[in-house]
Amino acid sequence: MISAIDVSTSALVAQRVRMNTISSNIANMSTMINEDGENKPYQPRFTVFQTEEGNEKNGMAGVKVSSIEMEEGEPLYRYQPEHPLAATEGKWKGHVAYPNVNMNEQFVDALEASRAYEANIGVMEVSKSMNRQNLSILA
Repeated sequence: MISAIDVSTSALVAQRVRMNTISSNIANMSTMINEDGENKPYQPRFTVFQTEEGNEKNGMAGVKVSSIEMEEGEPLYRYQPEHPLAATEGKWKGHVAYPNVNMNEQFVDALEASRAYEANIGVMEVSKSMNRQNLSILA
């Protein structure tokens, strides 16, 4: 049987993965070369949550991370013709491609993940308190 503590635990794990993804985005916001040594800027990632199978009879369902996806968007181009990674030909000649990571969005997402984490810890505390009271009544 799945309990409220199990549901909150699944949410804590999911929010921790989300926070790790956000941290990765912020840490790589200036990364312009990928792991293969190519001049390709870092692409931000985001977590996708999915409902976890629960106890449908009691209306409870947890959450799990379905996947971590990459944002497919254009990089930010800055005109820096003297930069060693500047494009030498084409439409973006003289421009350097930077990751399209918006720090403000990442901070807001981190704050939301932090608040959700705190809320689930609160739910766990209330559940534990209720269980203690139930045991004291039965004892």
